[in-house]
Amino acid sequence: MANKNLNIKKPKFSFTWFYMVVGGALLLFYLFGDNKENMVMQKEYSELTELITKGYVERITVYDNDDIEAYIYKDSAGYVFKEKNIAKGVHPMVVSTIGSRDNFEKFIFEQKDNGNFKGTLNYDKKPDYLGGFLWNILPFVVIVGVWIFLMRKMSGGGGGQGGVFNVGKSQAKLFDKGNQPKITFKDVAGQEGAKQEVKEIVDFLKNPQVYTELGGKIPKGALLVGPPGTGKTLLAKAVAGEANVPFFSMSGSDFVEMFVGVGASRVRDLFRQAKEKAPCIIFIDEIDAVGRARGKNPNMGGNDERENTLNQLLTEMDGFGTNSGIIVIAATNRADILDKALLRAGRFDRQIHVDLPDLNERKEVFKVHLSPLKLDQSVEIDTLARQTPGFSGADIANVCNEAALIAARNQKKAVDKQDFLDAIDRIIGGLEKKTKVMTQKEKETIAIHEAGHATISWFLEHANPLIKVTIVPRGRALGAAWYMPEERQITTKEQMLDEMCATLGGRAAEEAFIGHISTGAMNDLERVTKQAYGMIAYAGMSDKLSNLCYYNNNEYSFNRPYSEKTAETIDNEVHKMINEQYERAKELLREHKEGHAELAKLLMEREVIFAEDVEKIFGKRPWTSRSEEIFASNENVAEETAQAEATEQPEAEPTVTA
Repeated sequence: MANKNLNIKKPKFSFTWFYMVVGGALLLFYLFGDNKENMVMQKEYSELTELITKGYVERITVYDNDDIEAYIYKDSAGYVFKEKNIAKGVHPMVVSTIGSRDNFEKFIFEQKDNGNFKGTLNYDKKPDYLGGFLWNILPFVVIVGVWIFLMRKMSGGGGGQGGVFNVGKSQAKLFDKGNQPKITFKDVAGQEGAKQEVKEIVDFLKNPQVYTELGGKIPKGALLVGPPGTGKTLLAKAVAGEANVPFFSMSGSDFVEMFVGVGASRVRDLFRQAKEKAPCIIFIDEIDAVGRARGKNPNMGGNDERENTLNQLLTEMDGFGTNSGIIVIAATNRADILDKALLRAGRFDRQIHVDLPDLNERKEVFKVHLSPLKLDQSVEIDTLARQTPGFSGADIANVCNEAALIAARNQKKAVDKQDFLDAIDRIIGGLEKKTKVMTQKEKETIAIHEAGHATISWFLEHANPLIKVTIVPRGRALGAAWYMPEERQITTKEQMLDEMCATLGGRAAEEAFIGHISTGAMNDLERVTKQAYGMIAYAGMSDKLSNLCYYNNNEYSFNRPYSEKTAETIDNEVHKMINEQYERAKELLREHKEGHAELAKLLMEREVIFAEDVEKIFGKRPWTSRSEEIFASNENVAEETAQAEATEQPEAEPTVTA
């Protein structure tokens, strides 16, 4: 009875050992198979000559290495080998080594003359059994080895788990108990809305009865959508660290292979593993690699393999089979190109937008990335957050790291404010090129150009507030004006026109004060042209084409959604709008000619000037930016909260005297 309870694991049968045994047997047969048909005996040369003299030898073969084989008559084998019964088909043979081939030939001729040897004397090369085997078999072994190596590479390294025969297995990485990521929701700064959405999924996995008692069901899938670097993958890692359930992670490109049917097979294997581990979470990063809309391949032909993979994914997420307990989370920054069937309710019930952080969220992100740095007292998180509008979480992390590298390069003991400002300039504009050779005339043209930007932006209400102006080359730019863009939810036509006018200020200053124009305004003209076409063709901000939008969301459409006449009208309206703002910029510059000249002269002397220097020339800017208003209101709220806590503190903790 005790033997029945023993859990003895029997060794698994492996064809590898079978193949090795068969191959070894064939090799032995190849090398030594012929000797099984012969009776072979090694003798000295003197003994061999004695056998020849007695007439026992039938024929002789001499090899190039002086080895000799002498075949014995079967009638004489009993005397030589002391055996009477010789099996049929067996050829008795004596082997030996000769000292001199000439003497041996002379001896054989003598024995022939005496009638003792009536056979033949042959000369041959010694057969190399191992060399022959390698010459015949080794090329096939090399070809098979190269083939297996290529199959392993093309199967994504799956050869270690079954080689090419395992290419259809899922490549997902499993995070289970013991190897889950250490990242939690506390490590994800900002993105409170997105965190709330995914926290609900984690709460359902931890306490499902709270939702099921009311008849609710957890969403089957959640799609994280947002620009690159906003923290979509970081949110997924936080879910893996918080959920305490099996977490499968893979990229959309892991489904794509050159083999037909491999993508669909990997999808099936992924969901098969997930069903065994349910409840669990599947995370697919960059799902647009496999989820692109069907029938819109840019190569003008159908990519059947990718579409088959997508069809299998659609079936597994919401088909006839039940996947209860499996939650699919995906991330992409190109949700507009995904297939509509993939986005419908029942597959991805929720689209969670992970947008670029606003002012307050950037402050939270800075707090996370500044915690491991040694900071100087001059560093203010509020100032850094205000000077990095439009930065993603990855950009902010890069700013902090770049500032630390700059401080270390300058052998500082702490990272100060100037290091962060240099890091922001480095990321936005590129590396400083102070050694770039420029003539005095080119430097003067650049100073007048950048001073034109600064002058126009100072006197326009909706232009972005100026931070600093520099004529030090950075990257591909010979000079730059740094602004603090306002964070708007909507933008009016007046605001866009002011920005366009400020952008044209550099070209206008060149024409107004130098008398000729240069190629330095190429980037400005490109931005202005794109902005004007967007205002007229998309936003309907023109007189002749008002309230019309010609935006086409079909990425692979080769037809414009308007006629040639309308295209000509759009071109005319764009040209008219840009010319109006260009003339407006020149008029403003003529009004403030003296201030512009003083600003350009100061820029030539210092190479870098700040908003305070512009304020000394033109006076205080009459316009307050919206970001400054938001920042001021946040400071007031913080001060009021601190005062309220201070007034309530004595009542909360009364003193007791003995």
